[in-house]
Amino acid sequence: MTHSLLTPCRLGALELKNRVVMAPLTRCRADNPEAAPTPLMATYYAQRAGAGLIVSEGTIVSPRGRGYLNSPGIWSAAQVGGWHRVTDAVHAAGGRIVCQLWHCGRISHPQLTSGQIPVAPSAINPEWRVQTPDGPMQTVTPHALSRSEIHQIVEQFGVAAENTMQAGFDGVELHSSNGYLFHQFFSRCSNQREDEYGGSHENRARFFFEVLNEVARHVPMERIGFRLNPMLNRFHGIAVDADTVPMWSYLVQEASRFPLAYLHLTEVVHPRQLLDNPHGLSDVAAHFRPLAAMPLIDNGALYPFKAARRIEEGLCDAVAFGQAWIANPDLVERIANGWPLAPADPTTFYSGGASGYIDYPRSIKMGKTAGTSALA
Repeated sequence: MTHSLLTPCRLGALELKNRVVMAPLTRCRADNPEAAPTPLMATYYAQRAGAGLIVSEGTIVSPRGRGYLNSPGIWSAAQVGGWHRVTDAVHAAGGRIVCQLWHCGRISHPQLTSGQIPVAPSAINPEWRVQTPDGPMQTVTPHALSRSEIHQIVEQFGVAAENTMQAGFDGVELHSSNGYLFHQFFSRCSNQREDEYGGSHENRARFFFEVLNEVARHVPMERIGFRLNPMLNRFHGIAVDADTVPMWSYLVQEASRFPLAYLHLTEVVHPRQLLDNPHGLSDVAAHFRPLAAMPLIDNGALYPFKAARRIEEGLCDAVAFGQAWIANPDLVERIANGWPLAPADPTTFYSGGASGYIDYPRSIKMGKTAGTSALA
């Protein structure tokens, strides 16, 4: 019942050997002063090259965009060199990989941004806790970006995009969800500007499209995707309100004017996202599929059987898996053979080092590895 996951497909200019995508997974292994990818990271991604497409972990476009310890960047020569080792390893193993470009905005702390105050559309504290070198700390009130500072960040995305091509990536994905900088511009609760970047749908989407056009100067549109999580609620200071679905619908319809590679959507993962909220969507892809001219990747707690059904029902073109890839570097092979999926160890998700990162074994044939059914 999972054969539809294993057929080839095309996302823009990206030819995929199957429809099993590896979702971007923050793993915090760039543990060096340069914030550069390491040989350990090259091994990790190459182990998972059986995916039709790998979306890299969020990759910071500038030092002030950092929101997590030991997350890699893409603004320096050392980082480009580190990522090139990763892409070479993935390509040698027969895979494809795009770089997810990331700016955390206000979801950060001065200890993560070399003492600078994190930035945002408006000076509104998300009242969140972030991990710093000195342990968990409360976010601070961010600096509200000026027009010239917004333009500087647009340029930083352009430099990052150019660097991804130098590093050998097959394309890029804009991380425009999960309460980070793009999402902060989209949402009324985090964007209370009164200039051309606030107020109307068009204005709140302006920063995104300025970045998209700048990135497209360095990467063909057919190799650019973007990620949205419209039902993110009660997380990172973001709220789903009466304007959320109309805003995101406008965004997708406007983005459909461009020949983009794909739209990467996140479904509702926890029931509390919709609890007591009349403005939520129980099925995100079902709403946005008719609005999107580009191919669609769906993501969010979808086991292979359910994922295959969504493809067969025409709700998406491919499905991205997250935690399943952490513990199952041979996920596609397990799906193809109906072998069980191994469980991941959450204590090692962000712990650094090889443990829980590159030491998950490949499946023992005939399904002898302990785990949950691959057909669940």
